[in-house]
Amino acid sequence: MFEVAIGLGVLISLFFLETFGLAAGGIVVAGYVAMFLHQPWTIVATLSISFIVYFIVKLLGKIMFIYGRRRMVITVLLGFILGWIARTYGIFAGLPGEYSAQIIGFIIPGLIANSMEKQGVIKTLSIMFVAAVMVRFILIIIFNGELIG
Repeated sequence: MFEVAIGLGVLISLFFLETFGLAAGGIVVAGYVAMFLHQPWTIVATLSISFIVYFIVKLLGKIMFIYGRRRMVITVLLGFILGWIARTYGIFAGLPGEYSAQIIGFIIPGLIANSMEKQGVIKTLSIMFVAAVMVRFILIIIFNGELIG
């Protein structure tokens, strides 16, 4: 099911990119987020890391040239490092809910931060959530409502 979610996420993200010129946080992000829509604290934790990376890159941009591949590498690397720190030290372990909050993937926060830097926060989050809900809806139809996150 996870592979189907990623594949659908790629297709829907590509559709939004070609139709509206907006990325859903990265080509694979919508599929990953769709698999965790039933765990809102996990999405909050992932977006928290993404926002921290976004602000760090904004600050770094004031003292050095960050564009293109360099920005992509920096955001993904920072997202990886901050996600690793959050996992290792259980930074999001005390959040309420029946699911333990975690960070989605290793590169997802960096991909989201990179898109926020390129096209803006509101556009990125809007397209990302619309695409994720569409992926989740299609998965529910394909698997007859039997979604196990």
